[in-house]
Amino acid sequence: MRAQDEADIVACIPSLRRYARGLSADRERADDLVQDTLERAWGRFGLWQRRGEVRAWMFGIMHNLFIDRLRSQRSAPEQSAGDAFPESPDRATQADRLEVRDLDRALQRLPPEQRAILLLVGVEEMSYQEVAGVLGVPLGTVMSRLSRGRERLRAELEGREVSRTLQRVK
Repeated sequence: MRAQDEADIVACIPSLRRYARGLSADRERADDLVQDTLERAWGRFGLWQRRGEVRAWMFGIMHNLFIDRLRSQRSAPEQSAGDAFPESPDRATQADRLEVRDLDRALQRLPPEQRAILLLVGVEEMSYQEVAGVLGVPLGTVMSRLSRGRERLRAELEGREVSRTLQRVK
């Protein structure tokens, strides 16, 4: 492995941590996810085919690890999102902290496939094409999940009920 390759992997760590925190809503689980992603990327770097950025490849690894863990935990009861946020006595930023907590709780109520796309596009500023490559889905799927995710997040934050019925398009 070249020194530049190592530097590229290390440069991804802050973005990976943000994405993992958004996916899991738990700092310890997010750190474990980042560590497992780095370990897998490091161990399988020879398999990377250098088609595209190493950043997108690593996000793909993380996403696959997250989905694998999600599938294995389906039988376990769902944990409440956001209970780990302590109430802050700091009055200057209290409203900001409440808004961030509400946003985090609303994000955690989204289906994982919508949450992942919202985080990659909105937080990591990836293009739709990059997200499609990371998640291994068609571009149209990215766009539709993003649209549905944004609408559902908006409804959650406004306290509206989200319609879960499918509409038939002719």
